[in-house]
Amino acid sequence: MITPQQVEEMIKAQLPDAQIDVQDLTGGGDHYQVTVVSSLFEGKRLVQQHQLVYGALKEAMSTEAIHALALKTSTP
Repeated sequence: MITPQQVEEMIKAQLPDAQIDVQDLTGGGDHYQVTVVSSLFEGKRLVQQHQLVYGALKEAMSTEAIHALALKTSTP
């Protein structure tokens, strides 16, 4: 199980300026909805923005600590 705070810390390590909102959708610690706002997304397509976040969570997702992720990204 992974906590919302751990999800936020992993994303912050990759995107230090990010404003992040993490919601545990099921209470089980493996289904999350994450909203990330970062200036590092400037000039990037939506898929590229999502790739940056997935890259930050790669280890947690590969071990299935995070089973499902609903992701919203935007620039400030």
